Amino acid sequence: MSDYITLLDQVRHCQLCAAQLPLGPRPVLQLHPAARLLIAGQAPGRKVHASGIPFDDASGARLRDWLGLDATQFYDPTLVAILPMGFCYPGTGPHGDLPPRPECAAHWRVPLLQQLPALQLTLVLGQHALAWHLPDAGNITTAVRNWQASWPHILPLPHPSPRNNLWLQRNPWFAAEVLPALRQRVEQLLTAS
Repeated sequence: MSDYITLLDQVRHCQLCAAQLPLGPRPVLQLHPAARLLIAGQAPGRKVHASGIPFDDASGARLRDWLGLDATQFYDPTLVAILPMGFCYPGTGPHGDLPPRPECAAHWRVPLLQQLPALQLTLVLGQHALAWHLPDAGNITTAVRNWQASWPHILPLPHPSPRNNLWLQRNPWFAAEVLPALRQRVEQLLTAS
């Protein structure tokens, strides 16, 4: 598993889609072979691009709350791997950030996932991650409503972005049913020896 360090270095120096990135490449991810939990997100936003820290924004604060983790636990790569579908900020479109660049997942996703032998739970955040990890699950609402179909190894979630506040208000069952199960599972994973 030592080649995960080499692979991470290659990702951090990636230039595959540099010409299409408005702020240039700055891959943001977190990986260690001991990680038991994988967060499969979309792509970093502008604030995360600036800091270089995954989920260093309002989405991250909400996600840590959903998981019942503090920042120290969340940013421990031996516990939590963070591999968005695109590692660099893709730019802004008419309705928010653009989708992750497709080159990233096509080139890096499989080799990086192969570096996670201890993985026990993958959290699939948003439609682009859903299309990769659970391609037959339907839209986000359908996939999250049927969360037990892939439980306890994969859990589709709405993106924790403040842009999804309306979705969360319209789907109170998510906080009542899914989040307690998620917190319990995360606690089990992180306390297991």
